Amino acid sequence: MNKMLISVVTFAMPFILFGCAYNTQEKQLEKFITAHVKKVEPITTQANLTYWDASTAGKSEDYDKLSKLQLGISRIYNNPKEYAFIKGIKESRQVKDARLTRQLDKLYYAYLRNQIEPELLEKLVDADTKIQEKYNTYRGTIDGKKVTMSDIYTIMTTETDCRKRELAWRASKQVGDVIVEDLIQLVKLRNEAARKVGFDNYHTMSIVTGEQDAKELDRIFDELSALTNKPFARMKAELDRILADSYGIEVKDLMPWHYHDPFFQRTPLVYELDLDIYYKKHDVKQLAEIYYAGVGLPVDDILARSDLYDREGKYPHAFSEDVDRRGDVRVLCNLQNTERWMETILHELGHAIYSKYHDRTEPWLLREPAHSFTTEAIAMFFGRMSRNAAWMQEMLGLSEKELEEIAKVSEKYLAFQQVLFTRWALVMFNFEKQLYTNPDQDLNNLWWELVEKYQFVKRPPGPVDAGWASKLHFTTAPCYYHNYMMGELLASQLHNHIVHNVFKLESNDDVSYVGQRELGDYLRTKVLGPGALYHWNDMIERATGEPLTPKYFVEQFVK
Repeated sequence: MNKMLISVVTFAMPFILFGCAYNTQEKQLEKFITAHVKKVEPITTQANLTYWDASTAGKSEDYDKLSKLQLGISRIYNNPKEYAFIKGIKESRQVKDARLTRQLDKLYYAYLRNQIEPELLEKLVDADTKIQEKYNTYRGTIDGKKVTMSDIYTIMTTETDCRKRELAWRASKQVGDVIVEDLIQLVKLRNEAARKVGFDNYHTMSIVTGEQDAKELDRIFDELSALTNKPFARMKAELDRILADSYGIEVKDLMPWHYHDPFFQRTPLVYELDLDIYYKKHDVKQLAEIYYAGVGLPVDDILARSDLYDREGKYPHAFSEDVDRRGDVRVLCNLQNTERWMETILHELGHAIYSKYHDRTEPWLLREPAHSFTTEAIAMFFGRMSRNAAWMQEMLGLSEKELEEIAKVSEKYLAFQQVLFTRWALVMFNFEKQLYTNPDQDLNNLWWELVEKYQFVKRPPGPVDAGWASKLHFTTAPCYYHNYMMGELLASQLHNHIVHNVFKLESNDDVSYVGQRELGDYLRTKVLGPGALYHWNDMIERATGEPLTPKYFVEQFVK
């Protein structure tokens, strides 16, 4: 996940050069931007550092400080006179300079979504920060003993005792009941704020101010649902037989805890080979560092600033953070030498290089990804390597015999993972859309209705709890999850273009990019360097020769 304390979003505008002479409004805008950045840059950097401290140590005083800083940032964008100025400049259509146009769009949406009463703004920031603190510092329990998420992942991927698996699965969900009331109140506050600025709810506002179209997203997700329904049913039926046999139960008796992830968003490694066995004798941090250096995108400085291992009070998952848009980029992980964490550190470093390699001669407001889903695409592009047989052979020093054994299952694992993730993203996208449409409905039952519909997983017996709220994105990254799926689409599109147009290969068989510095050169030039200089679809077309399309993802994974 890419943690951005401020998500200043932009509106689609063509990037066209119109000459160098500034008109009066352009000069006024340039002066405004200079003053604005002088105000917002230092407090943003301070807030990012404080979020880092809070996430790594879990101290209440850091969360209190973070709340004050986030409120200070929001108040900058809450200024009605400045919003009126930005809106007036935008509506005049007099700004012709391309870079100024991009910065104007970003400013407009950032100010728009903050045009609410100061009292409501303060309530929002305070509620958000308190939930984050509760979530980040909570630890579930098994038989009265506290456990970390790393403990839970280990149990769910290795334990054969069904009772212990169930206890671990339930422990992963306990935080949901702890925060759910506060979370629903926060949803209502977010909706109230969205209505104040002219949107029907916060979900709609997030999509529109994120340069996306709600109807187009619905169309893409409906298409992906239809395309993956039968392949997923076939894949899951095979998986269910394997899992049932391993536990000595009937397929009909499989429950959510029999899968190897609390939300069944990752493929259990249960085919002929468990890929974890190839990573347990290696240092996944070192592997990632060597790999990125080999493709011309060194990350040693990023890793030196990072916090990589599990401890009490620390945020239990993973994220990447660009602290200052000047090179202080770092990642947080809770590493173990497993395939899951190999994928995770490759993924988070993908976010990190997107931030590290922005062209720092560009304006501060443009030193961020073209869109949140474009940084997800780079993270996913690299994260996929953990299940790539050719990559594993070259990075782990495997024999030809081991390569042949892995190749039999690695493609199967990767394809299933992508289809499975699509189904999981359908749950998240549709649930969150309905959550913000009506937060007073029976959300616990709604959750299981969607899980049963898209993931084909049965709800457990007994009362339905608020385990859904344990998914961190509801608190830290609301209305964001669809961007992961969009990122997967773009990752496949980039892979296709690089294989066929950059490397001039006829097939992507055995492509691992190990040691291929041309990959780093291409990404720095076409994707990472420009940052937010172009609208996201303009950037994609410049980088791949066509706008975003699902066809390469479907060709690659949906068989």
